Amino acid sequence: MSARILVVEDESAIREMLCFVLEQQGFEVIESEDFDSAVKCLVEPYPDLILLDWMFPGGSGITFAKEVKRGEFSKDIPIIMLTARGEEEDKVRGLEVGADDYMTKPFSPKELVARIKAVLRRVMPTALEETIEVKGLKLDPLSHRVTLDDKPLNIGPTEFKLLHFFMTHLDRVYSREQLLDQVWGTNVYVEDRTVDVHIRRLRKAISGNGHEQFVQTVRGSGYRFSTRV
Repeated sequence: MSARILVVEDESAIREMLCFVLEQQGFEVIESEDFDSAVKCLVEPYPDLILLDWMFPGGSGITFAKEVKRGEFSKDIPIIMLTARGEEEDKVRGLEVGADDYMTKPFSPKELVARIKAVLRRVMPTALEETIEVKGLKLDPLSHRVTLDDKPLNIGPTEFKLLHFFMTHLDRVYSREQLLDQVWGTNVYVEDRTVDVHIRRLRKAISGNGHEQFVQTVRGSGYRFSTRV
C-alpha cells in the first residue's frame, strides 16, 4: 500500500511540481493551499507524512505543525518543512515544534524523495515482514496491525515501531539513547524523555492480561521487553 502524503503549499507551480514528482514515485498525494483546508485533511485515513510550507494563507507552517502535534491521532505523523528561510534559527524553530526534517528552497526533487523515504522508513518498519507473536500479542508489519488475543489494539505509529523493535529483541536492555537511535533514527532532534512518554503510551496500548508488564523499566539502565515478569 502506497504512503499518503499531504502537500501544504500555496504556490500552485511548486505544489503541482511536488504532486507530479511524488505521484511518479508511487505515493498517494493530497494537496492543500491554505491553513483551513490543510486542517480538514487531518482525518481518516490520515496522511503518512506531511510536506509543509513555512508560510501560506490563514496561518503558518509553525502553527499548523503545532495543530498536528496536538491531535490525538495526528501527533505522530512525520513532517518535513519546505521553506525559503535558510537561517539556522528558523531550522531550529521548525524542529522544536515537531518537524522531522527541513529543506530549503530551491531543492532537488531527487533529494526530497530520498528524504521522504528516509523519514518513512523510521516510522513504517519494513525490515522484518513476518508476523511476530509473543504470548498472544501479535504484530503484523505488513498490515501495520497489532492484536491481543485476536482483538485489535489501537496503537500509534511510534508505539508500533517501538513494540516492533522490542518484540524482535526480547530480554535485552536498551538505554534511552539506544532506543532513540534504533526507533527514531540518528540525526533526529528528540529528547531522551520522549522515550518515557512513548513507553507509557505503549504500556497503556497493550494493557490486558498483564501484557503491559512485558515492557519493563530497568533502573539506571533503560528498558527491556521480556515475558519473564
